[in-house]
Amino acid sequence: MTIREKLQAALKDAMRAKEADRLSTLRLINAAIKDRDIAARAEGTDAVPDAEILAVLGRMVKQRQESARVYDEGDRPELAAKERAEIRVVEEFLPRRLSDTEVATAVDEAIAATGASSLRDMGRVMAELKAKYTGQMDFGAVGALLKARLG
Repeated sequence: MTIREKLQAALKDAMRAKEADRLSTLRLINAAIKDRDIAARAEGTDAVPDAEILAVLGRMVKQRQESARVYDEGDRPELAAKERAEIRVVEEFLPRRLSDTEVATAVDEAIAATGASSLRDMGRVMAELKAKYTGQMDFGAVGALLKARLG
């Protein structure tokens, strides 16, 4: 079952159960994916693959985490709670996050697979990791880990 199919099934379930907040978040996800589809059509492809959908979902999670942080700083806990509820819904469609140990192992394997030996090779290693682990790890933290290993 593709991510799109899972999303449509969840959307129907939320409508049937009359879960307004969940339904709203699912519609936001659908809109973001459709926006990406439209942009892809302009580039000459029909529909975006699941890997790109995972990237869209990852960006949505990051945006909501930042918003929740800003709301917490602004003493708006009710808005921060709403953002965190949206994060939980979006994360249902993302693959399981890798543990720190699994991330370290994946980084070591990618370094070995690409034959990376210096910071100049960091882009190739990141491309390898993004191809295999999109949505499963925080690539900002991975960048720091790579710099430490290759530097």
